[in-house]
Parts: sequence; C-alpha cells; structure tokens
Amino acid sequence: MSENHNSPAARLQQLFEGHRLTPTQRRIAHSMVRRASDVPFLSSVELAELAGVSQPSVTRFAVALGFDGYPALRRHLREITPAEPAAGKDTVNEYQQAVQAEIENLRHLAEMLADPSPVEEAGRVLAASRPLPVLGLRAASSQARGFAYFAAKVHPDVRLLDEGGTMLADRIDAARRAGASALICFALPRHPKEVVEALAYAHESGLTVVTVADSAFAPVAAHSDLLIPAAVGTGLAFDTACAPMLLGRVLLEAMCDDLPDAQARLEEFDARAAERGLFVD
Repeated sequence: MSENHNSPAARLQQLFEGHRLTPTQRRIAHSMVRRASDVPFLSSVELAELAGVSQPSVTRFAVALGFDGYPALRRHLREITPAEPAAGKDTVNEYQQAVQAEIENLRHLAEMLADPSPVEEAGRVLAASRPLPVLGLRAASSQARGFAYFAAKVHPDVRLLDEGGTMLADRIDAARRAGASALICFALPRHPKEVVEALAYAHESGLTVVTVADSAFAPVAAHSDLLIPAAVGTGLAFDTACAPMLLGRVLLEAMCDDLPDAQARLEEFDARAAERGLFVD
C-alpha cells in the first residue's frame, strides 16, 4: 500500500485533492494522472495538447492549484517525482486511484458517524414531516431520486423535487401547505444556483432544512439547519458520490427508527410484491 501511495499518480492525486476544479481543469488533471511519470518534463504547450485544451487553460489550472504559473507547478512536480519513476505490477493506475479515493471518503464518513447524534436528529426531523419533500437537482438528482424511492416504502407521503424551474418554489409551497415541516436536500458540485435559492426559500418559509452536501462549507450551508457532509471523489472527469449515497441510506435507517409503522409497511410491500410477481428472485 505504501508503494502505491508514493507512486507518481498518487502524488498528483494528492496535489489535486481539496481543489474545486472546472471541467476543463479536471480534464487536465485526468491527463496528468494518466501520464504521471512524464508530466514533470512536459511544457505547458505539450500538456495542453495532451489534454486537448488551450495553453492558457493550463496556466489557469496551475494558478488554481496555488502556483504562480505553470513553470512553478512543473518545478514542484519535479521535486516530488522520484528519480526513478515507479513501474511494474505495483503501479496504481488512474482508475484504481479513483476507487482508493472513494474508499478514503467512506473511511472519513465512518469516522464522522462515530457520533450518530446528527444523523439521529435528522431522522427524527424527517420522520415527523408529512409530506416529506426531497430535493436534488442536476448531479444530485440521482441521489434524491434513490432516497425518495426507498423513503416512500416507509413514509406515507414523499414528494420528489428533482426538476428546477419556476414551479420549484410552487411545489415547496404546496408541500408546506399540506403540512410539511422539513425538507431534505442532496447538494453536490457543481452547485446549481436554483438549489441555493430553493433552500433559502424553504428556510424562509419555515421548513427545517436537512442537507447532505459534499462539504460543510458548500454554498447551501447558509440555508441549512442541519448539514451532514459526505465528500465526493474528484479523480475522474466526473465526480463520484459513493459517500453521499451511503449517507442517504444511513439517514433512511435513522428515519425508519422514528417511524413506528416502518416495519409493517415494508412487510406489506413485500407481500404485495409477491402477489404481483414483481421481482424474479
């Protein structure tokens, strides 16, 4: 494990961690990881050609990482690159790096859950809200949809809000008028402006906002009563969200603990599913 952690690709991955990169910058980072041993010796023009971007984009990328420009970044890469690049069967490729980063995100989540009180509080708040609006747009829509799918099996009234537009506030209003006391939001980068505005509106309307976000410092934090962070992976061209998905399932478990008829509802669903031949297994 230690050899893999010190590979050129791993060192590059560590350099990128903690930085919010644009899609173009992620493309550059992705190309650098793929050619980790060669990158310290490439010019900005050569790196631009490798990534399929413009040379100024490479310069802006270096600045985004905290360097004065690409020459400073390249000097740093030469300093951290071993004299003899790692090679052979123990070399970790970019895809393995992405998986390892997600494993690390899950470890952080497990450590955070050592104190279960925030999740337990969120479960109580969500269980008590009838109806329960579940918000998630763009990258987070799949997280919201998955949560809503399972929540509907134990909660009497779940309302999925996975489309933006002018009717989003109307749907929040409708849920509030129907008796909703809380809203759960999945907010992942890049954070849509509509989500921030929707949470601000929900909060001003008196709903308790529970948010799953990639960071405690995400733009949605200012409008969340209870924000529970779960990091996303940024090693590939598109973010990976294993930790937010698992946190959503943990919140479902906590919600079930505060729904006295949750088990009965699940058993009823299983019975009806069997009658209908819904599943093949």
